[in-house]
Amino acid sequence: MFGYEMVLPMNTGAEGVETALKLARKWGYEKKKIPKNEAIIVSCCGCFHGRTLAVISMSCDNEATRGFGPLVPGHIKVDFGDAVALEKIFKEHGDRIAGFLFEPIQGEAGILGKALGGGVIPVSAVLADKDVMLCIRPGEHGSTFGGNPLASAVAIASLDVIQEEKLAERSAHLGEELLCQLVKIKEEFPNYVKEVRGRGLFTALEFNSKSLFPVSAYDICLKMKERGVLAKPTHDTIVRLTPPLCMSRDEVKEGSKVLHDVLELDLPNMQKAKPKDSPTTATICDRCGRNLYDPSDRAL
Repeated sequence: MFGYEMVLPMNTGAEGVETALKLARKWGYEKKKIPKNEAIIVSCCGCFHGRTLAVISMSCDNEATRGFGPLVPGHIKVDFGDAVALEKIFKEHGDRIAGFLFEPIQGEAGILGKALGGGVIPVSAVLADKDVMLCIRPGEHGSTFGGNPLASAVAIASLDVIQEEKLAERSAHLGEELLCQLVKIKEEFPNYVKEVRGRGLFTALEFNSKSLFPVSAYDICLKMKERGVLAKPTHDTIVRLTPPLCMSRDEVKEGSKVLHDVLELDLPNMQKAKPKDSPTTATICDRCGRNLYDPSDRAL
């Protein structure tokens, strides 16, 4: 299905990423002959791969990194989508680069987790060819429940369902409908909604922080929950909508209607009721100084 020779099942997205980082470093030392303790992992500004120590060391999320230092060394950051900057990094440090960690679409997407367990079992996976995977030998890495029979069976069944029921294609079609409905909401509330973006059923709205103040994306999501729809806030201004691939067209419409009703009926009262001195989340990365949600930097 993915074209790799081997798979190493783990439990969570963060555990999968940590495993991939160890694997990349081991390959770098054994096959690429990087000098001892000099391996570099390149990651993207604005990424999110979990909350374990090595992973947050590559994060721009202040909430994930503050109070947990010193962070793990051995990595370089590059702006997401900046191929010229990435090429420069490889020219300057290529002999020591063991891996490039990135998300095809930024949005706290993870690697292979979440849906892999069918929504019921914690399971993730690391995929690699033998030349890479076999660099780690028995006893050098392990996981108490990684690759357990139940999780593995669920993951296989989940992948079968995704293929047989063409859920990826379904996501693409329903995603177009969802985006169209969200664009209509943006057009109706241009003062509040700055941008609508997404791919398939992985979508998000970014709000104008000034016109939304003192209400936050978290507050919007709480109101949506009261009306029967679960959405995920990202910092203060972004609401992420990632509905299940098996949802119906009627449910797509209902979800959009709930968001519309929150903006039309609830938001004015929320702005009046919430204290004006409510704290906001800082958007300037403590480490690279980047404005995480500047209009020129796109992330879900």
